[in-house]
Amino acid sequence: MASVHESLYFNPMMTNGVVHANIFGIKDWVTPYKIAVLYLLYEMSTTKPMALLDRRRLNKLILPLQQGPDLPLEQFLKIVEECCARMANVVKLRLSSMAEGELQDMEHFFTILPNAFTDSEAFKTSVVGLFMRQMLLAYNKLSFSQVYKLYKSLQQYCNRSKQPELSAPPGEDMELTSNEDPSADHIDKVELDKVSLHHSELWSDEIQGPLSQKQAEYFLARQAYLLKNDENKAMSPAKLQDELNNILKFNPDFAEAHYLSYLNSMRVQDIYISTHSLLHYFDRLILSGGEGKSNGDEGYGRSLRYAVLNLATLHCRFGHYQQADLALQEAIRIAQEANDHVCLQHCLSWLYTLEQMKGSDSVVLTEDSVKIAAHFCLPYLASLGIQSLVQQGAKQGMLANKLLDALRGTDIMHWKQSLSELIEISLAQTTSIWRMYGKSTMALQQAQLLLNMNSLEPVNFSVQQNNTEAFAVALCHLAELHAEQGLYAVVIDIMTHLKQQFPPHTQHAKLWMLCDLKIQFEKAMNDGKYHMAEPLVTAISALNSTEGLYRKAQLMKALNQTSEASKILQHLQQRCEKSKNIEMTIRVMLASAELHWDSSGFATALPLLLQALALSRQHNLQSLASETVLHLAFTQLMLGIPEQAIVLVQDVLESVLAHGALIDKGRALLLAARCQMALAGTTAETNRLSAVELAVHTLDEAAVYFSRLDCKERMRDVFYLQARLYHTLGDFSQRNKCAMLFRLLDQELPLSGMTVVNRL
Repeated sequence: MASVHESLYFNPMMTNGVVHANIFGIKDWVTPYKIAVLYLLYEMSTTKPMALLDRRRLNKLILPLQQGPDLPLEQFLKIVEECCARMANVVKLRLSSMAEGELQDMEHFFTILPNAFTDSEAFKTSVVGLFMRQMLLAYNKLSFSQVYKLYKSLQQYCNRSKQPELSAPPGEDMELTSNEDPSADHIDKVELDKVSLHHSELWSDEIQGPLSQKQAEYFLARQAYLLKNDENKAMSPAKLQDELNNILKFNPDFAEAHYLSYLNSMRVQDIYISTHSLLHYFDRLILSGGEGKSNGDEGYGRSLRYAVLNLATLHCRFGHYQQADLALQEAIRIAQEANDHVCLQHCLSWLYTLEQMKGSDSVVLTEDSVKIAAHFCLPYLASLGIQSLVQQGAKQGMLANKLLDALRGTDIMHWKQSLSELIEISLAQTTSIWRMYGKSTMALQQAQLLLNMNSLEPVNFSVQQNNTEAFAVALCHLAELHAEQGLYAVVIDIMTHLKQQFPPHTQHAKLWMLCDLKIQFEKAMNDGKYHMAEPLVTAISALNSTEGLYRKAQLMKALNQTSEASKILQHLQQRCEKSKNIEMTIRVMLASAELHWDSSGFATALPLLLQALALSRQHNLQSLASETVLHLAFTQLMLGIPEQAIVLVQDVLESVLAHGALIDKGRALLLAARCQMALAGTTAETNRLSAVELAVHTLDEAAVYFSRLDCKERMRDVFYLQARLYHTLGDFSQRNKCAMLFRLLDQELPLSGMTVVNRL
């Protein structure tokens, strides 16, 4: 916010660019730009024969023009011209005649202005009527010298639009730049049905000139709304902070600006500025007279209670649990003094959230929160509590039907209350639960349902609520589901959209970053490119230490560094058992069992696998249960019990083919083929060839899945087994073909200790 030339931005509170009083002391003042807006409204009211589409476009343009910052005349006319060219010409002629005339022409305009709206009820009740009455009141309060100064500034305002840009005096060049912000242009233009965006470059990168109270409030409200609902469309963190600092220069006691600064700093995880801004918000409320209202139901006392609560949430986000607990206790004390049940309920909600973040059991606190919220008719908090209970119940192995029934009950309440945000959270949580249970088809359906759902939020500032955490979670699930099916081109498209919608500085960007890294890691491991997987492990560890350790153990195992992998898995299992991460605990057990296959023998892996199977069934984790059964089947095959192994494989094969990833489908069919080969050796001579042909057919099906993933290591195993089977069948041409393909892949791939003999 640079210095302002008073010939362009007339402000009765300024003289020679110096502010002599708080500019927010009055609601609004008359400026040349606002006279142009008044002329537009006057012409719209007096011009009766107007095309319906033009009038509709102009009606949509009125509110942004009133609430936004002052624009240069040329830009104002361009925007109006995009809606109605005839109206832009009329306004331009009217302003030019006034500027070229005398002072009495401006006085005459303000005299006749109310006549156009006297008979209209809208003049008394509408936003347009309120704006006009405020301008008339502000104009009537001006002294003669201020009226004369306003007229002179109007003349320069109109004359400047006629001058070419290069002819501006060098001394005024920096003072007369445009004063609008880019997000305002983007927002206002999208709201117009057929207004093009090719003039968006006219909007400058910053707001110049002091804003009136209404303009500042509009700017803050708009940016706060965008930060909540579509952060990607809000100003960048650095630019928004500059604008807030400039607003605070003119009025350091503007508490709302400090609060928006706090929200903006949270975007970039800046704990110093966010804490500083929140405390300033606290202080400004007290300085403005709220220190004696902490016991009231309304006024600044209520804001102070929620300020302390926000301080607690800030410490929660940065992991300062002790400070968060102290702030929560303070908020609870103030709320109890004020008998504010709503604030107390918010405090209780954050209390059980804090316990969850600490890793403690918070079921009792959550249940109490739901009961009290229902008692005080707070559906939003009650629903959040129920969804938290569902999340905890899913991790603790509660029956799936009970969890989904609870979610269905909350969904009915959400639709009745039109709680759009909670509907999105519920759908995203349902997607996650189905994925945890291993039902990929149902997870895909729920994710698509969320992404295709029309928002129930009022579409303010052209926001469609598509950058919330729920959408990020759903898109990440979609990316992982497509990656599991080998559709990497679709995954790239989804990731590109995620990167555009959630830039790296936004708070939900870590979700897609971790998802992208995990997909790249799995692809590199499937391709046998371990040198590419190694840097990915470091990146994953930076975002999630648990996932990073697990991937590191997988890489060490693939590189035959079994002792290092075993140490990592032991440490990881202890951590997961402490944090009650059942899903990762089971995965660690399966990886440890695979290490036992290579070192101490197959029999020693059985206790681990049986324990993993019991845990997965107890927690309804069908995907992990199927994977564990396949591990058990492989162990039995290696122990010489193919009859039991084939029974286990057939028990889970249908589930794996219906919901499993391509790699799991291929592995299951490959294991089934090996069991069929082992059984063929004990079959009578008459049925042996048909059993071998069945194994060949099963291997063909497995090869289809591996080829779609371009998993060359697995394809090498398939070709090796097929060559042996074709040799048994006497089909030497097919045997030679498979042997050649095996040799080519064996020469291409690096040497590995993991072969078809000793791995699943």
